[in-house]
Amino acid sequence: VLARADLVVGLDYPRWLSYGRLLRRTLRRLLTGEVICNGNRETLGSVLSRESILVWHVTAFGRARRRMRAWQADPAGPPVLLFRSPAELDRWLADLPRHPAGRRQD
Repeated sequence: VLARADLVVGLDYPRWLSYGRLLRRTLRRLLTGEVICNGNRETLGSVLSRESILVWHVTAFGRARRRMRAWQADPAGPPVLLFRSPAELDRWLADLPRHPAGRRQD
């Protein structure tokens, strides 16, 4: 998939921010019973298990960060934009050209 990409946009936020947002979403979903992927719901058991999304974040965060940064450093790959804060992302999004709704620009 990466070889076919025109641009990769990565959120390279600090671990504390990324984990805090994940924790907040997970707790909200647990309390509201919100349906997530494939009709599943967060349960107390799933949140406290070794397969928890929270545990996954702790173990996978560094690998994902290294992978994104390696993509960015590879001149053979597509351009990679890494945003290190929500404010950086918001500035970039605000500067994108606006197109009429429903019209694809090729």
